[in-house]
Amino acid sequence: MASASRLDPIRFEVIRNALMEATEEMSVSLRRSAYSTNIKTRNDFSCALFDRRLRAVAQAFNQPNHLGSLVHSVPSVVRAYGPDRLGPGDTLIANHPYQGGVHLNDITFVSPLFHRNRLFGYVANLAHHVDVGGGAPASVGAFQEVFQEGVIIPPVKVVENGELVEDVFRLVLAQIRSKHETGGDFRAQVAANHTGTRRLTALIERLGLETITHYIEELLEYTERRTRAEVAKLPGGEFSAEGVVDSDGFTDRPVRLAARIRFEGAEGVRFDLTGSDPQRRAPVNSTYAQTYSACAYVLKSLIDPDLPVNDGFYRLMRIVAPAGSVVHCRPPAPVVGGWEVQTRLVDVMFKALAPALPGTMPAGTKAMQCHAGFGAIHPVSGEYYCFLETLGGGYGARAARDGPDAVQTHGQNTENAPIEETESNYPVRILRYELVNDSEGAGTCRGGLGLRRDYLFTDHEVSFTILADRERWGPHGLLGGLPGRRASYLLNSGDQEVEVGSKQTLQLKPGQIISYRTCGGGGYGPPHRRSPQAVLQDVREGKVGAERARSVYGVALDTTAWKVDEAETRRLRRKDGPHGPA
Repeated sequence: MASASRLDPIRFEVIRNALMEATEEMSVSLRRSAYSTNIKTRNDFSCALFDRRLRAVAQAFNQPNHLGSLVHSVPSVVRAYGPDRLGPGDTLIANHPYQGGVHLNDITFVSPLFHRNRLFGYVANLAHHVDVGGGAPASVGAFQEVFQEGVIIPPVKVVENGELVEDVFRLVLAQIRSKHETGGDFRAQVAANHTGTRRLTALIERLGLETITHYIEELLEYTERRTRAEVAKLPGGEFSAEGVVDSDGFTDRPVRLAARIRFEGAEGVRFDLTGSDPQRRAPVNSTYAQTYSACAYVLKSLIDPDLPVNDGFYRLMRIVAPAGSVVHCRPPAPVVGGWEVQTRLVDVMFKALAPALPGTMPAGTKAMQCHAGFGAIHPVSGEYYCFLETLGGGYGARAARDGPDAVQTHGQNTENAPIEETESNYPVRILRYELVNDSEGAGTCRGGLGLRRDYLFTDHEVSFTILADRERWGPHGLLGGLPGRRASYLLNSGDQEVEVGSKQTLQLKPGQIISYRTCGGGGYGPPHRRSPQAVLQDVREGKVGAERARSVYGVALDTTAWKVDEAETRRLRRKDGPHGPA
């Protein structure tokens, strides 16, 4: 075995990147083999490698939201099942939210990797499934207990000695509506782990088990040293903020989130979430793994993007999340909306850090998953179908740049599903798919625009679930920037259009339309300091109306010649002062 004193830096980099590429190849295999739009198109999954001590070694970040969930779920799954009961060719399946997991739709597959009967480590992947049973199609809804949300899978073998365990496979699929898609996605997850096992076995055969094991130890130590150095650059002290999830789905009471972040130099970062509300009998509870992911995402955003993320990185995090709270719920709390809480918590933590790191934090963002889930008996095939997607919204403005329009925010790295693919695979028509004009938070740099998407079912009744937020307050602005416009969710029955809540299941009749209009991102800096030419461009592109340009930005436009009325703009901005209207 190579000694630390004779560490070859070139070999170190080769092995480091080879380990990462093994997880990336797993991701390619999973995406290309999957059946559902949610995995093959929206990219809602992640893959990782762990050593024999269940320490994270490498992770392909298709979904940064999974930063902490895999780190917690994989060790929990293996230990709960018993590592001594696993052999070559075995694979475990699990989604238990209180054994290191997240919400039930995210199902983890874990496979041990042996080399000549010696355990090397584990490969794992986690993917979001379009349905796992429960009280509504797509397994999203305003539930009050976790048992209503779908099938709960403790760690069990789904593959043994390379062969599918048919009894377990059939038992799980029997609870699920979309059997064809989900069965295909399960097989894709098995194939992804097989790809990782094959690629890592080839690496071990080439360089030797002892060499790879030694360099993994060096990689973890290297990551820890670099992370300590990066954290030491951050400003010392404690920074805090509060925020809310607008509603819980059953009451009008907002869900309070509180965060205190302390940079402790080379000792790491302490995230204290004490003061967040007690857990609710409503879909607004985050498991500890989800909360851990939020903290990991925030820390990763603050340091060198080239820094590896593995056990050496996680050693620098200290998290206080009181058990029984919405950021560390206990059974039988429902968890289907845990990601709504998790991503809003990221927004709260960025808000806390804005004074500490001026010019680097964005204003408030969409900061919700914004689920749209529906299902019914297909009018042509007669089979039960389910569909689930999350919708983009406005990202917060930055100190020198506008926020992007209609994107998934923070650790939510999924893509907006294309209309063509959705309509060709499901009996739905998307009538409108466009930006929401005037939804931006005005500022020197404006927030991104929200997204509109209208769903119509022409020939059958369907169960449709909205699981989202931001219907009461839009994302916050920074340093004089204005909040983004709030989201709205509307039911159109032809003769009337009514606003409905952000967390409910509706039974739609043929011809009814559900319309999502997601929120815009918050603005950064006073609107009256925005360049008049930038405002003109926004109006020309249809993102901002001419009246809003005048009343909010203090910019008068000649929309016939598409020019700024310089004299009137100066008068408007003098009239309202340097920062805009009072």
